[in-house]
Amino acid sequence: MRLRLSDQARVASVGVRARKLRAALSALGIAIGVAAIVAVLGLSSSSQAGLLAEIDRLGTNLLTADSGRSFAGAEAQLPVEAPARVGNLAAVEQVAHTAAIDDAKVYRTPLIPAVSTNALQVRAASLNLPEVVATGIAQGRWLNEATATEPVVVLGATAARRLGFDRVVPGQRVWLGGQWFYVAGILRPTLLASELDTSALVGYRAAERYLDHVTVASGAARAGPPGTLYVRAQTARVAQVQSVLAQTANPQSPNEVDVSQPSDALTARAAAEGAFDSLFLGLGVVALIVGAVGVANIMIISVLERRSEIGLRRALGATRRQIRGQFLAEAILLTLIGGAAGVAAGVLSTVVYARSRSWQVVVPVEAWAGGIVAAIVIGAIAGLVPALRAARLSPTEALRSV
Repeated sequence: MRLRLSDQARVASVGVRARKLRAALSALGIAIGVAAIVAVLGLSSSSQAGLLAEIDRLGTNLLTADSGRSFAGAEAQLPVEAPARVGNLAAVEQVAHTAAIDDAKVYRTPLIPAVSTNALQVRAASLNLPEVVATGIAQGRWLNEATATEPVVVLGATAARRLGFDRVVPGQRVWLGGQWFYVAGILRPTLLASELDTSALVGYRAAERYLDHVTVASGAARAGPPGTLYVRAQTARVAQVQSVLAQTANPQSPNEVDVSQPSDALTARAAAEGAFDSLFLGLGVVALIVGAVGVANIMIISVLERRSEIGLRRALGATRRQIRGQFLAEAILLTLIGGAAGVAAGVLSTVVYARSRSWQVVVPVEAWAGGIVAAIVIGAIAGLVPALRAARLSPTEALRSV
């Protein structure tokens, strides 16, 4: 008599339910391996989706032009007129700029040793900088026409943390360039211009008056020069602006201008975040292999313990194929339980972590489906030898142990 698939599953479940603790421990290894695989793929996909969504929100039409180096290796400078020239391009919507003031350092108090700079930099900044680089103010206010001419500073997010500020209060000051500057605000983290996070930002007129950041252009002293241009181009014409940005910013020496698109670097980072996935996936595979060995071991022990059951079933007319199918189905059911538990644990950990980081929750189909398929395949492989061993037992040999 041929057993139906439902009957085969019911018979297999009896063997699992009869030894619940052993079955649970055997399925645990499979569950750990599957959970690791699902969680790694899920968290990687969620992280990449979150970063790409942030890139879309910030816009992919931001270009930067930095002063590079001359052919001789000396540090180059952008012309003072560079922002105005770039702003005249038809496809350019906005231009902001900053200038690093290398001689000025920022400290919490004048009592801090000069060498303890905390890797912070002082920069002069144009008033439209937050709007162009798509950032905002976490505390206080940004510079305006009045404060940009006075000893007033806005701190980047990392700079504020390193200086020990978590909020802005009236009268708060930092020691900047050998004198006190009042803290007006703290910026939010700037994804597209991470150099601003470690900067103390002042107005160009304040940099000219208090920090000697001045140059001569057309026979007159002017604040500057800028060191980095932040350019918002029309989205459909970004490539066109990028191709002429260096020549426009510095017509005399376009080779001394480094042009980049910050969103490209972020997209590359999103792809690189999956570079270490193979390591964790490998650990998940190792856990699956260990689980498979455990299942195979348990099934072999089960065959030895149930010799009398095998003999009795054979004596009552069960075929070798049915005995083989019973133990193979039992092994698959065992690993399937572990696989389902592992998928649930992996999905749950992905949801919890992604929500805590405000990411979109993404669990690829290949993650959970692959986990279930892997569990079934492992069960079939792990249970094959014990099933064949059980099927080879003759009724008389098996019943001797009764």
